[in-house]
Amino acid sequence: MPKSLGKIIKEAEEKKVAIGHFNVSDTEGLWAIFNSAKGLNLPVIIGVSEGERDFIGPKQAVALVRSLREEYDYPIYINADHTYSFERIKEAVQAGFDAVIFDGAKLSLEENIRLAKKSVDYAKSVNPEILVEAELGYIGTSSKLLDEIPEGAEIEARNLVRPEQALDFVQKTGVDLLAPAVGNLHGMLKHASNPNLDILRIKKIREEAGIPLVLHGGSGISDEDFQNAVRAGISIIHVNTALRKAYREGLEKSLAEKPEELAPYRFMEGGVEGMKRVVEKHLKLFNFM
Repeated sequence: MPKSLGKIIKEAEEKKVAIGHFNVSDTEGLWAIFNSAKGLNLPVIIGVSEGERDFIGPKQAVALVRSLREEYDYPIYINADHTYSFERIKEAVQAGFDAVIFDGAKLSLEENIRLAKKSVDYAKSVNPEILVEAELGYIGTSSKLLDEIPEGAEIEARNLVRPEQALDFVQKTGVDLLAPAVGNLHGMLKHASNPNLDILRIKKIREEAGIPLVLHGGSGISDEDFQNAVRAGISIIHVNTALRKAYREGLEKSLAEKPEELAPYRFMEGGVEGMKRVVEKHLKLFNFM
């Protein structure tokens, strides 16, 4: 049986690499991610947001990932990504997720702390091994192509998470993982590169907070920033928009090339192959391969 997700993250920190976290909406995406990770012999985390969970089914998503882990004896895990209420946290914990994220970044700091702690207390009472993550600092909410930086997104240096602020948050909530605003954005800008990450800030936050850090909004980040962020202390990196883009473009290409094809498993092949390329590229980057 594969090791727990907590142990896998600890090993990644020791090796100074990061674990790839990729979101899915269906079994095509799941197989694309799993086969890419398996081909490189690297652990991987499957993410499902509230919307993606509603589409697949929370228990069904857990069962699919768990079936791969058990059948192949492989370190693949599932995370309840971007959960905005305590009620949905409870739902994910009860469904058997390996990790959950309480996203209170748009709330007041006090309310974010209160609900993050409540989420930790509940999750640990049900399953001590479940990992609970929280977000600190608002970086937008949508995994999509953006015309402009989302209103309210904290990308200016004066608004980014401070090391002492991260430590205070961790001490008051007891979270296992922290996703701080360090210059990153959810989604990809259409007509420009995403902002650069504050690498020194990441290093200082990791040293001060004392727990593994997670980088959200990986789709628009440069290769150099990715690897510098991992060196500075990032242990998990989220990628979703780039996967969605590759899936759609591959699917459109397949449909254009096979306009008479009716079998979904045939015309979806292009989308699956596009996702596999994105996953392989990012996993190699995160592991300096």
